[in-house]
Amino acid sequence: MPLHSANRESSVDPTPSDINLHQNTALFKSPSRLRRHAREYGLVEQTIYKWIHRYEPFAKNEQGETVTQADVKAMQRRIAELEMENEILKKATAIFAKTK
Repeated sequence: MPLHSANRESSVDPTPSDINLHQNTALFKSPSRLRRHAREYGLVEQTIYKWIHRYEPFAKNEQGETVTQADVKAMQRRIAELEMENEILKKATAIFAKTK
């Protein structure tokens, strides 16, 4: 059962972008602000803490762009996919080399 605040018109669960979490993680460092936003959006405080951990920039890449935990996880998934594809190609190359 989704939690919704009585003063919200939408029946859709809020997302990090609904509360500008992507750009404003520092604003949610204050426990009182975090509680206020949790009440306003009908969320459990822990949900916002998880969003902060996921979307808070913790590094910058060579181009000066911020990198978040979500970005790192996406890159790790892509690396795993590429490694698997590489292993398949190595095996295929070995099979084709034997048949010649």
